[in-house]
Amino acid sequence: MNAPPATFEEMRRVLRDLPGPDLEAQTAIVRRQAELTKPPGSLGRLEEIAEWLGCWQGRAHPRVERARIAVFAGTHGVARRGVSAYPPQVTQQMVQNFLKGGAAINQLAAAIDADLRIYELDLAHPTEDFTRGSAMSEDRAARAMAYGMMAVEPGIDVLCLGEMGIANTTSAAALCAALFGGAGADWAGPGTGVSGSALSHKITVIDEALARHKKAIAEHDPLALLAALGGEEFAAIAGAVLAARMGRIPVLLDGFACTAAAAVLHALDRRALDHCRVAHRSAEPGHKRLLEAIGQRPLLDLDMRLGEASAAALAVPMLKAAVACHNGMATFAEAGVSGKA
Repeated sequence: MNAPPATFEEMRRVLRDLPGPDLEAQTAIVRRQAELTKPPGSLGRLEEIAEWLGCWQGRAHPRVERARIAVFAGTHGVARRGVSAYPPQVTQQMVQNFLKGGAAINQLAAAIDADLRIYELDLAHPTEDFTRGSAMSEDRAARAMAYGMMAVEPGIDVLCLGEMGIANTTSAAALCAALFGGAGADWAGPGTGVSGSALSHKITVIDEALARHKKAIAEHDPLALLAALGGEEFAAIAGAVLAARMGRIPVLLDGFACTAAAAVLHALDRRALDHCRVAHRSAEPGHKRLLEAIGQRPLLDLDMRLGEASAAALAVPMLKAAVACHNGMATFAEAGVSGKA
């Protein structure tokens, strides 16, 4: 993609021109599903997945041959408030671990034969502490969105999105409360493993941020709230989701932080995430509430809360299974099997 939009107004202009599903491909898929050698609906969500993939890829026979995993890493100023079980420098250390092949996502990407890309935002310069002001300026947030858009290339069959950033569950909880209502206690969870007084402190920090940005919350401009309470990796994920929509590439969202980033687009346009599926229900308690807010039913529920696109990667084999059944099964006529009386 050349010269992606780099201002919020340009992002809004893109959102006003979102392409819809390919209804012709969708119709062909539904008709084929009715002819395959199985009782109607007997493959459950695999049938829905095949239909979803095909109508966004624009193919009556969808495919999952080129899966791209994109992990965006950003550093958060609010991490200095001690809201995580780990120190802020772990973000950069984990990025190095990704690059050396030592993280969970490296193993999962290899297991499913996916192309793994790690995208570092300005790790040396954390966002501001959002309890004292906006985490990012509009310019910084818009540029991070544009960076995320550049990660989307033609030829990808499905894009798996994830993130890395110490304190980003604090950011996700604050952003969700601002977008969908509630207080810190409604959205905060253990994140990297905080509990007891540490979790109470995290909730207090979130509530401080919500009070600080009370005026922006009342105005309810989702992009302004992204700049106020999000992180650079959040903005990059939102940009990647937007670019994937323009390129008709289905998207798998990972856990709480990743879904919170995408939810900014949903708050702008309820159709904006139609080409996305949430890969799993995170064990982070706010994720369940967020899924209800954006009307998404997750594909998996494995008590995971790692992030880094781990669950999005795990959902890819399910997509491949759906495609294999849809494309490879015989019809009743082909198999010489009697149809439903």
